[in-house]
Amino acid sequence: MSKLITLSLFLCFFNVFAQSKANILGNIKSSENENLVGASVSLENNNQHYYTVSDTIGGFSQNISLGQVRITINQLGFLKKSINFNLVTDTIISIVLEKDISLLKEVVVSNDKKRGITTLSGGKLSFNLKELSAVPTVLGTTDIIKLLQLTPGVQNSGDANGYLYVRGGDPGHNAILYDGTPVYGMSHLLGIFPFYNADHIKEVEFDKSSSNAKYGGRLSSTTLLIPNKKLPSEFAVQGNVGILASQLNLAIPISEKNGIYISGRKTYIDEIVAPLLKSGSKNNDVQDMKYGFSDVNFTFLSQISKNNLFSIDAFISGDKLKIIDDNLALRTSLNWSNFTVSPSLITTLSPTVSMSNSIYFSQYSNELNMEQATIQFGVSSYVKDFGFTNSFRYSIRNIPFESGLQYVYHDLQPQKVNVENLTSNNTSQNSIIYSNEAAVFTTAKPKIFDNLIAELGLRINYYTSGSNNSYLHFQPRVMLNYYPNDKYSFYASYNKQYQYLSLITTSSVGIPTDFWIASSDGVKPQSSNEFSIGSNQNISRNFSSSIGGFYRSMKDLLEYPYGITQFNETTTLKNDLLVGNGKAYGFEMMLRKNNGKFTGWLSYTLSWSDRNFDELNNGKTYFAKYDRRHNLSLVGMYDLNPKWNFGITQIFSSGNRFTMPTSWYFINNNPVKEYSEYNNAQMPNYIRTDLSVNYFFIKTNKKESALNFSIYNTFNLENPIYVVLNVEVNKDKSSVVVKQEEKVLYRILPSISWRFKF
Repeated sequence: MSKLITLSLFLCFFNVFAQSKANILGNIKSSENENLVGASVSLENNNQHYYTVSDTIGGFSQNISLGQVRITINQLGFLKKSINFNLVTDTIISIVLEKDISLLKEVVVSNDKKRGITTLSGGKLSFNLKELSAVPTVLGTTDIIKLLQLTPGVQNSGDANGYLYVRGGDPGHNAILYDGTPVYGMSHLLGIFPFYNADHIKEVEFDKSSSNAKYGGRLSSTTLLIPNKKLPSEFAVQGNVGILASQLNLAIPISEKNGIYISGRKTYIDEIVAPLLKSGSKNNDVQDMKYGFSDVNFTFLSQISKNNLFSIDAFISGDKLKIIDDNLALRTSLNWSNFTVSPSLITTLSPTVSMSNSIYFSQYSNELNMEQATIQFGVSSYVKDFGFTNSFRYSIRNIPFESGLQYVYHDLQPQKVNVENLTSNNTSQNSIIYSNEAAVFTTAKPKIFDNLIAELGLRINYYTSGSNNSYLHFQPRVMLNYYPNDKYSFYASYNKQYQYLSLITTSSVGIPTDFWIASSDGVKPQSSNEFSIGSNQNISRNFSSSIGGFYRSMKDLLEYPYGITQFNETTTLKNDLLVGNGKAYGFEMMLRKNNGKFTGWLSYTLSWSDRNFDELNNGKTYFAKYDRRHNLSLVGMYDLNPKWNFGITQIFSSGNRFTMPTSWYFINNNPVKEYSEYNNAQMPNYIRTDLSVNYFFIKTNKKESALNFSIYNTFNLENPIYVVLNVEVNKDKSSVVVKQEEKVLYRILPSISWRFKF
């Protein structure tokens, strides 16, 4: 098999003979011209050894002495490559790796097998979704949010919740960027259905610390959803047909330089399942309950020239829930939707210089309407962003840099409340917030010593809302990566973050009545400082591990102690919000098996998360709602033969916190409850086992036909989502009996689906 290696040398004609060292700037690609992330790079020079890994664009750099150099590249699923040459000046090198056919035969999969999860610098993770399709899910399709919850530092949110809780933060502290555009809506109803179409997304990058200065505006994590940016060479169809929902994905080449990817999903619960349930019901007064969602992903690619790639990415989703109960004279409807679109242009100016420019629009809205008897109640909210992002990649003295500027205009309506026929009056409450946010950023990756690489970043934010609310913040990001050899690496990092838009949660379950509010009218931005350390180990060809710890302090956190809304004519949203501080710290570990017939990982997090609000718990520190002490996840995938593969996930986590009355007494023969401490009680431990089986009728590079059988919560364990306290009074009203009733949303959920590609 011939080696595909392209080597380009650019000579500097000044001070050549005076140089004792030179820089090597490299890029690693596959034969399909895809950047290879996390490849191990070993360099030998004058009896010295240097080690590094390729970054998120397949790049690496090293400053070494002049003379003979040997570079060795290792990447799972590809043949090992070694290159020898005489280094006389700064050098740019591009390396193309060929696939390892023998390894592919060993694991009995198609010849594009790659690592499902790759560890990047600083503990960041990169997910290849195609290789994680055997992980069990409710509908047999990959669920990105559920995958992230199986990794260290991410709390299990439990049933009926599709939010992310990362390193002790709140759900609104996490940025999810679809091709660089923020997505504000986070889940379908109760978190049951996957929110993102994994067939349209090629790769996911997850940074628990938001360590890249390019990204800001959140206290916790940044998740990058990266659509396919490779022009389709031929027409292709891919899809999944399940019991409750189906999806279809098309790759359409328009010409040699233009192509389209389009994907769609839709539920048919109302059309198929609801009529069956209604026909079996003996109570004709019920009533009507309907739910459905649909979404569309769209990507247009145009290779305008050799050095210019233009793309348009769009994401649209809509959910509708409707409940009619004639017994209660109740009619309720709840709608929520997302829409994002982002045209972008990537220009390659030279082998070391590139620039990208994009504009984007993002909108999320929800609306709840209730009508009972003569009373009509409505509450709605929305957030709209119109933004621009510029970034410029370059190098100075062979130190990689990325700099740029960003601007976004925010238009928010936190809550619009309208009540009609309330005591014969029609009243309403509404507020709209406009704000502007601008930022400049720069990142650099200098080599301090031969095996010590720094990742330095600075983000400067200017935020203004109204005439009296403006902030200028400096946000440094520092990370040190030490590579003593090719088996071990160590890192330490510090990150400063500010958040100007905050999510106010009004429900503990996944009902989308939450709303966003911007820093204005005395509501300060939230801020955090995070320190983390860790180590990655390549134990063997098959096994790798990582361990780490973190400490995060948070200021000016927001808490909304009411339900969906508190409505009266004397209060304002600002006065209803509570402001406090918090901290979180913990230990994380992960053990992975990367190749062979059996692959998977074990993830464990031991963490604490505290809050302190003057108005709550008498000003004393208390546990945060999602302070789950232990989180353990086990994921296994086994390829039995070319026809069968199996998947299993085992999850254990401590229960989340809630507040329970500690005593009851009577006033005028009515029981009254009394509380001691805030979040003084804990839900039962969460335990769940999921299984999946895939049977392949056909499996090749271009064709696939498979049946998926999945069982969610295989052992039918009860995992309550909340607790109701029922009070019973004795006949003589001398004592009270309080019974605790645990509410469970669903238990065992089997499913079957057919996946196809041609």
